[in-house]
Amino acid sequence: MTVGTAAAEETRMRGRAVALALATAGFAVNFWAWALISPLSSTYKELLRLTPFEASVLVAIPVIVGSLGRIVLGALTDRYGGRLMFAVASTLGVVPVVFLAFAESYPPLLAGGFVLGLTGATFAIGVPFVNAWFPPERRGLALGIFGMGNIGTAISGFATPWLADRFGRPTPFLVVAVALVVVGLAFLAFGREAPGTRRATEPFLVRFLAAGRLRVTRELAAMYALTFGGFVAFGAYLPLYLKAVYGLFTADAAARAAGFVVLATLARPVGGWLADRFGGETVLSGALAVAVVCAVAVSFAPPMALATAGFLAMAAALGLGNGAVFALLGGAVPAHAIGSATGVVGAVGGLGGFLPPIVMGLIYQATGSYAIGLMLLAAVAAAALVYCWFVLRPGAPARPEAAGDLV
Repeated sequence: MTVGTAAAEETRMRGRAVALALATAGFAVNFWAWALISPLSSTYKELLRLTPFEASVLVAIPVIVGSLGRIVLGALTDRYGGRLMFAVASTLGVVPVVFLAFAESYPPLLAGGFVLGLTGATFAIGVPFVNAWFPPERRGLALGIFGMGNIGTAISGFATPWLADRFGRPTPFLVVAVALVVVGLAFLAFGREAPGTRRATEPFLVRFLAAGRLRVTRELAAMYALTFGGFVAFGAYLPLYLKAVYGLFTADAAARAAGFVVLATLARPVGGWLADRFGGETVLSGALAVAVVCAVAVSFAPPMALATAGFLAMAAALGLGNGAVFALLGGAVPAHAIGSATGVVGAVGGLGGFLPPIVMGLIYQATGSYAIGLMLLAAVAAAALVYCWFVLRPGAPARPEAAGDLV
């Protein structure tokens, strides 16, 4: 290796490290913003005398907007690059965060939560931004590390109630607003696009439809709806569940939910790393099998110790599955279309996090039990496991079309 080649490689490695660190930190801050309402849902429910369904809607609104917004932000990232899009989206996220700091009735909270969904959509910016910096054999681990930005949800679970109790309810919102400004400025100052990044030139609708026609996009979207959707749903709804079923105080329930998120987040790069070595389909199959068993176990509302073990095992499984899904996506979709494909997969995954809280709230309101909702999760996970093992897995019978073919 010549001196010039060594210097160029060192520059690339430094650029990769900076890009990955910026994207992960920015994702974490935006996810903290996205999850600001959930840890305070019990407080809002008591203060505003909300029904279980109304509280579920309040928690779910940012999720669905953040999910659908990924389609748009992913496509814009293919066109304008991750550096600019992360800076713009983070800065715009300040507006709903500050608005929610002073919202004191249900309609303004819903309106603020709707716009707050923008911060959850930043996931679709980070995946193509990071993916472009790394070679295919290292993308699983890199995207898994980026996915650890999910830790923002756990930070919110721990810090948001504490800051609100200690310094007043507006405080966590104002802290996050400042952090979002810092992220936006950091991307403008230090963010760089990967060398050789190709910008998309086709119209948005053409790129969106092309991404949707990729068979691998549709398959992984369904898998991500379950793995990430389950992660979001439990991260958002677990405080209400634990308080209703086990009688925990709000702070204790929020802390346990945050522990669920932390473990799922830490498992995500492990899932990407394992996928790089053993294949994403195999890792995903194992994760789904664990999720099925755990969902069945916790549906019977076992003693707290067993329920804790079940939820933590489920968290690890969902995190491994998340990492495996994007390891598969990063290697199967052309680099110039990864933002659009990520937008589609991320949107469906986020919708997977929107529906369960609504369903759980309706079922609990009608029956006084969460068992049916958890058994439904087990059934869906079992169906996904069968498809993953017999269709996606290497060595399974060939599908009519290759995973990456347009249909």
